[in-house]
Amino acid sequence: MIDKLVKTFIKDYQKTTSPVVRTRYAILAGAVGIISNLVLFAIKLIAGTLFRSISVTADAVNNLTDAGSSIITLVGFKISSKPADDKHPYGHARAEYITGFVISVVILLLGFELIKSSFFKIIDPEPVKFSYITVAVLVVSIFVKLWQSLFNKNLSKRINSAALEATGQDSMNDVISTGAVLASAIFARLTGIQVDGYMGIAVALFIIYSGIKLILETMNLLMGTAPDEELVSDIERKILGYEGVLGIHDLVVHSYGADNYFASVHVEVPADRDVLESHDLMDVIERDVFAELNVNLVIHMDPIVTDDEMVNSLRRQVNDILAKIDSELSMHDFRVVVGKTHSNLIFDVVVPPAYKISDTQLRELLDAEIKKIDSTYNSVITIDRKYISTTH
Repeated sequence: MIDKLVKTFIKDYQKTTSPVVRTRYAILAGAVGIISNLVLFAIKLIAGTLFRSISVTADAVNNLTDAGSSIITLVGFKISSKPADDKHPYGHARAEYITGFVISVVILLLGFELIKSSFFKIIDPEPVKFSYITVAVLVVSIFVKLWQSLFNKNLSKRINSAALEATGQDSMNDVISTGAVLASAIFARLTGIQVDGYMGIAVALFIIYSGIKLILETMNLLMGTAPDEELVSDIERKILGYEGVLGIHDLVVHSYGADNYFASVHVEVPADRDVLESHDLMDVIERDVFAELNVNLVIHMDPIVTDDEMVNSLRRQVNDILAKIDSELSMHDFRVVVGKTHSNLIFDVVVPPAYKISDTQLRELLDAEIKKIDSTYNSVITIDRKYISTTH
């Protein structure tokens, strides 16, 4: 059924990296979400009011917020599909994350309001009228929400959308919360014990938990998180597959929204190769990476001396020292400047974020070990942070 909806309502549905097609997916998801959630809100509100159930009413309000979330998501996708302009040269794709944050805050506020209503229901309880109509409404709601979850998660995978993934998870949360409301109604019917207010609080707490979780997820996206490991591996594999590339380091990937990536990397090439040939190779790699992976790549070319046995031997020895200190450490841009009284070993060391050894301590440790090779060796070390990937 999901495939049929996609093929019927989304033109060029296979082109999932296109901003226009992504917006069409969002419109379909939003329309389905708005219609189904408004219907659920209406029937639950009527049932909750007629049979004086605060937990059913709370669940109805939750469906209303879901409908509002679908509207906000639509607006966010519409903004994110706008092309780059003078003020936003990287495009507007992060607007999707901002709308996700707004939705999360709204969910959180409504959760607190529902706790307040449920608390007064506990203080001044009213008997809940059991009705098979209410039970039927809740059962139908569970199945609708389960389908919504599968629908949104399916679409999120197709277009790699964090917003639709969150919407799908929110629908699955609703399945659980509505199931809890149904359980309280059946429990009251069988035992005569009124737990409606307590269950309303439970549902509200679940809504608050979902809101906090979504806030943290969207905030992480806005602050900047490590890129997908598969994407990093694909970039590395692609670059290292070209003849004439000795290695890469300092790969950094920035995301400006789903499928909107900018990256920079240092590519090592033989120093004795014609510079124009190497430069042409860098241009080819940049174009191919964009064509295959949709990543805007900028390459810094690093010439590496490969035919100096002394430099190669020292490079191997320094690599061995790094391996003994910590297997997570790596090195690049190694060169040697030989003088009459001493020689400088100049290189960069890549360390993980928040590394346990300070930069000063690590430099001193490496310098001491290098002087064991030869006391006339001085080390000139630059400490780099490993933002996303290992050095090759």
